[in-house]
Amino acid sequence: MSGFLPISKEDMEREGISQLDFVYISGDAYVDHPSFGHAIIARVLQSHGYTVGIIAQPDWHDRESVSGLGEPRLGFLVSAGNMDSMVNHYSVSKKRRTTDAYSPGGVMGKRPDYATVVYCNLIRQSYKHKPIIIGGIEASLRRLAHYDYWSDKLKRSILLDSGADLISYGMGERSIVEIADALASGMDVRDITYIDGTVYKTRDRSIIYDAIELPSYEAIKQDKLEFAKSFYTQYCNKDPFSGKRLYETYDGKMFVVQNPPAKPLSQKEMDAVYALPYMRTYHPSYEEAGGIPAIEEVKFSLISNRGCFGGCSFCALTFHQGRIIQTRSHESILAEAGKMIWEPDFKGYIHDVGGPTANFRAPACEKQLTKGACPNKQCLFPKPCQNLKVDHTDYLKLLRKLRELPNVKKVFIRSGIRFDYLMYDSDKTFLRELCEHHVSGQLKVAPEHISDTVLQKLGKPEVAVYNSFVKAYKAMNEKLGKKQFLVPYLMSSHPGSTLKEAVELAEYLRDLGYMPEQVQDFYPTPSTISTCMYYTGVDPRNMKPVYVATNPHEKAMQRALIQYRNPKNYDLVVEALTKAGRTDLIGFDKKCLIRPRSGGGHKDGHYSGNGAPGKGRSGAGRNGNRAPDYGRDSAGKNRDKMADKGKQVKKKTIRNVHKKK
Repeated sequence: MSGFLPISKEDMEREGISQLDFVYISGDAYVDHPSFGHAIIARVLQSHGYTVGIIAQPDWHDRESVSGLGEPRLGFLVSAGNMDSMVNHYSVSKKRRTTDAYSPGGVMGKRPDYATVVYCNLIRQSYKHKPIIIGGIEASLRRLAHYDYWSDKLKRSILLDSGADLISYGMGERSIVEIADALASGMDVRDITYIDGTVYKTRDRSIIYDAIELPSYEAIKQDKLEFAKSFYTQYCNKDPFSGKRLYETYDGKMFVVQNPPAKPLSQKEMDAVYALPYMRTYHPSYEEAGGIPAIEEVKFSLISNRGCFGGCSFCALTFHQGRIIQTRSHESILAEAGKMIWEPDFKGYIHDVGGPTANFRAPACEKQLTKGACPNKQCLFPKPCQNLKVDHTDYLKLLRKLRELPNVKKVFIRSGIRFDYLMYDSDKTFLRELCEHHVSGQLKVAPEHISDTVLQKLGKPEVAVYNSFVKAYKAMNEKLGKKQFLVPYLMSSHPGSTLKEAVELAEYLRDLGYMPEQVQDFYPTPSTISTCMYYTGVDPRNMKPVYVATNPHEKAMQRALIQYRNPKNYDLVVEALTKAGRTDLIGFDKKCLIRPRSGGGHKDGHYSGNGAPGKGRSGAGRNGNRAPDYGRDSAGKNRDKMADKGKQVKKKTIRNVHKKK
């Protein structure tokens, strides 16, 4: 089969297909590109001899909308898309977003809330017994009982609410082929209980073996501490080498069983996945509607790795892609780039070479390849592990090769750079070449906060590491004769942050002379340590109490402090400083954040501490409100850029964020 996968009966007829093996229902529009989960899974199945058709964004009000390709021979595959449907639809303040980058023309409303559950229930109306396998980020991170921020309650495993038969969690290439082979052999879907990287349900306790019993659903609903214990057990069993089978009980009758994660792909297997015959763009049927905005972020980008050993508390990569780095070979990446650079609309700029963390190109240590990641220790936090292997050599070689390709003017790095990992490298060659060749005037990094108290809860290095990076970055640019700046991503209201820590952050920004455009409130989404802290009020790693700002007004005050120069925030800043006992920061001294309303003669009395009218910029957050624990899609790209893409935002000049006033 060549070209796009079938989306209609006419397509099936042209390909000589009377009945498809699988019908894939997707909450995203059909984009045949390896940055989109539905494309990878469908192409992997195709490479193993199975036929797959795509029904993208069916009308969930019409039961016939999932029947357009007929009944599949083996089963339905269902995914909400590259984002959790609730993150896709709502900001952290639970306000409806206005655009959807994964829909034609960026139009919002093409998929339902809790899309996986809705699609499965729609299928069950017409196909009572046909196997349904769910996957993607939404199913993966809701695979066991979880806290749901939007309804503010604990929800059951998505396997139960959807009525599906199996969950293929994580990246899914291994498990989906094993599932397909089992179904093709004639095995009943209820007997497919042995595949790593899957979750199944059963009423027969006797078939569950070598497993850890989690607190029951009834127990975690009654006691938040039981939920914290359950979550941490899951967290310590997420590794494909050391992780145990887990199960939780519902009403004493139903058991949801999570098999250990699937093993990571070898480099050869990764290369094979990215060498499949993707069309590398959206289906032409969307052209009239204006195309699919999300493709613009990835069309001229290259995925070089997946997985992350960074261990940030707010990121769900640990539960989805895992901590073991998997990489593509240079040859594989260069082959993809070789196609990209001859496309008619290529302007000479490769937008990104990376993944969840761009400068991770190998496992954190040698033992991870055979024994996995340590269940109770982090590689970088709170201090780098003594076994951590810090080496940028391979990544540098790759970047140099890409820079030498014809038609290439510049190779940018837009994925996250772990500045702490960079600083632990005694060889500064990567820092030099990063500044010299791969920054487009500004480098975005994510210290997230500057209070060590909050950073400890975030799973981030202490602020001294960030400060040392700032100095090193500035010094390197000065040495190269370049004027390139840092843009720090900052987060308000993360568990552990009180008004005291929020004021500390405001003072830090005052001393930098910088007012960030991009600030985000912490967004609690399923299956992260931070979300567990938000819901339970304890750190599941040690069960100690954690302060959590849950009141919307307090969260607004914490956010306003970060952008204290914005006149719209004046009243909130005054209230926050008063409640924090820091009215010493209201006045005319250069250390003050704002002036009293009665002073200065300005109509709103809002001035910066040095006596000049408050300047700087305010913003609506990191492209709206980032979902930090869903910071990457199933192919490893940053999804925040996608959430509200489609709005034409006027570009603003970025001042030197680390220049003193």
